[in-house]
Amino acid sequence: MKKKVLLCLMAVMAAVFSAGCGSEESVAVEDQLAMPEEGETVAEIQIRDYGSIFVRFFEEAAPKAVENFIQHSEEGYYDGLTFHRVIDDFMIQGGDPEGTGAGGESIWGEYFEDEFSDTLYPLRGALCMANRGSDTNGSQFFIVQADASTILDMEEQLAALGMTLQEYMEQIGGAELTDEALELYEEYGGTPWLHMAHTVFGQVYDGYDVLDAVAGAATDSNDVPEEEVVIETITIFTYGE
Repeated sequence: MKKKVLLCLMAVMAAVFSAGCGSEESVAVEDQLAMPEEGETVAEIQIRDYGSIFVRFFEEAAPKAVENFIQHSEEGYYDGLTFHRVIDDFMIQGGDPEGTGAGGESIWGEYFEDEFSDTLYPLRGALCMANRGSDTNGSQFFIVQADASTILDMEEQLAALGMTLQEYMEQIGGAELTDEALELYEEYGGTPWLHMAHTVFGQVYDGYDVLDAVAGAATDSNDVPEEEVVIETITIFTYGE
């Protein structure tokens, strides 16, 4: 499966990147991966027949994305929708009322701009906005599921082509992959090719087993689950209460 993901990425990566600007707000990696603090706003994504994934938010770095997700959740917008696109060793994507990947809108009824941060990485468990290109955020989101073995597998396959992951990122015009960032991806997993291409606005802090189970669901040739993966509801609450 990992080989399938890499080969697909090689075909589409160059078209994925957008030329957005970095946010002035930064989040240290240790804070990105930390447990929520008492009193912090968090969310429980309840998935039928699977369980719950719990996420925290980065409101200072991505205020519009966080506001959009929270308000949609509180108004029940996501209730009954599906994770319509699932790719093992990559990510799970949902939030589209049409269930096709072509629908959905923001709480403002129109697209809103990307909110990139140089130091918020799409590591394993990152909650990100799905988009169709620069500044086209609506209601759809995805959660990164790729683990460290995915990155190591990619490096091995690229090495067979005589190339490092850093060199490949440069070749396709992606965001800079520093040695420090590479170490993080190798340790925690993630999707370096999506850095500065999709807004990272949250991070899973519990429920990785559920994330992996959903990502492992049987799918058709278009990465659509053979049996619907349904979001029962998303509950916004205060951590520690």
